[in-house]
Amino acid sequence: MGSACVLSRAQVGLVAPLVRVEVHVGSGLPQFSIVGLPAPVVRESKDRVRAALASAGYDFPAGRLTVNLAPAELPKEGGRFDLPIALGILLASDQLRPRESLATCEFYGELGLAGGLKRVHGVLLAALQADAEGHRVCAPRANAVELALAGAKDRWLAADLAEVVARVEGRMADAVAERVDETRSSATPMEPLPDIADVRGQRVAKRALLIAAAGGHHLLLSGPPGAGKSLLAQRLPGLLPPLAPAQHREVAAIHALHSDAGAQLASARPPYRAPHHTSSAHAIVGGGPRVAPGEISLAHHGVLFLDELPEFDRRVLEALREPLETGAVSIARAGLQATYPAEFQLVAAMNPCPAGCLPQAGSECECKPPERQRYLARLSGPLLDRIDMQVRLQRVATREWLTSAPRKGEPTSAQLAPQVAAARERQHRRQGCLNSRLRAANTLEECRLDRAALQSLRAVSEKYRLSARAGHRLARVARTIADLDGAASVTEAAIDEAANLRLGF
Repeated sequence: MGSACVLSRAQVGLVAPLVRVEVHVGSGLPQFSIVGLPAPVVRESKDRVRAALASAGYDFPAGRLTVNLAPAELPKEGGRFDLPIALGILLASDQLRPRESLATCEFYGELGLAGGLKRVHGVLLAALQADAEGHRVCAPRANAVELALAGAKDRWLAADLAEVVARVEGRMADAVAERVDETRSSATPMEPLPDIADVRGQRVAKRALLIAAAGGHHLLLSGPPGAGKSLLAQRLPGLLPPLAPAQHREVAAIHALHSDAGAQLASARPPYRAPHHTSSAHAIVGGGPRVAPGEISLAHHGVLFLDELPEFDRRVLEALREPLETGAVSIARAGLQATYPAEFQLVAAMNPCPAGCLPQAGSECECKPPERQRYLARLSGPLLDRIDMQVRLQRVATREWLTSAPRKGEPTSAQLAPQVAAARERQHRRQGCLNSRLRAANTLEECRLDRAALQSLRAVSEKYRLSARAGHRLARVARTIADLDGAASVTEAAIDEAANLRLGF
């Protein structure tokens, strides 16, 4: 009879609070209870732990067994507590004698019935916090990439419960190589990204895509079906530079909360998310019982592509307004609250009318004006005000798409990417952020408009009655155009091009 305590961590949003897994083995009728606000999957760990201990050759204590997950008011979810519960039982029943104190060691892992350790979600967040507090981390081998990305100084991996016990008791030499970094580097090579040279025609749209990539600007593409809207959006990631190490950790920490996180954990590419237009507000913004991150957070430091923009639920579109402005989203559900970063780059596509063929040379549209007006009215003015460039695409000429090879001299993504990287480097040196993230208070100061450019911006704003927000965004796009050209100040020509790209919708 006895008691023990093993450390682990819970996960609430992007916070990993410390959890003390307290185990007490007492006399009385056999009973196994888990307290401390456990979710159903945590309560089910009783059966997994019992089977794993038996498979590993250990005795399950006879008597009253109580597991307390402290602090009691903190919700606990996931199978990560299986391993610390099993170790606590072995310690409390005197079947495990550690070589040294476990007061600064944290354990994570879901147990299989045969005693094997399975991957758990959110270990990257836990490892980052544990490393900040000087704690060691023990996790399943399947979480090797996350531990390597976290850069934890003192970590070790295990394949099953027996290996963990052997390491704790000192029967397995610490010199055993865990190969964490090799596991990361041996990941499957990523497929090449689509090339912008594959898109035929659409010179103006390609120019807008280059500017959007260089400054992180939001972009709306409008045009008939088959004009290349989706093709262009899919080629934006190929123009973007890799994530910086700090950005990669931040993005990976969000994706580590999901089961499909493998590719994003192993790659430093900016994320690209393209949810279907039937997606709910919880799927896009985040929420649900676990206050999970949504698509806008999964696209953090990357691209969120919304095809058929007017087909999205109006509440979903309006929920984008605040994250587009602040770069973060706060979600509150049933006593739980979480704040997720959401500095995504929005690229949206839509048809010009329900039939998809706004009258132009060589086409006819059967949509009546009221139908077209109702269709366009699904996008509110405040939402459109936050989109930096709104470009209208025309149908691709037959002679363009009939050719199998790109036009001679057509730039490729590999040729344009260095221009994007150089422009972004100028922005970070000048103001510490991309042009799209400039604050309203210092936009005009950082954009450095010459006298002619300032007069042009004033004239455009008055003629089209632009809001202050729209005017600032136009100036930021012009600043990006100047950065692509390597110019120190924004000229009148840059303002005119930015105005054409914004007001062409």
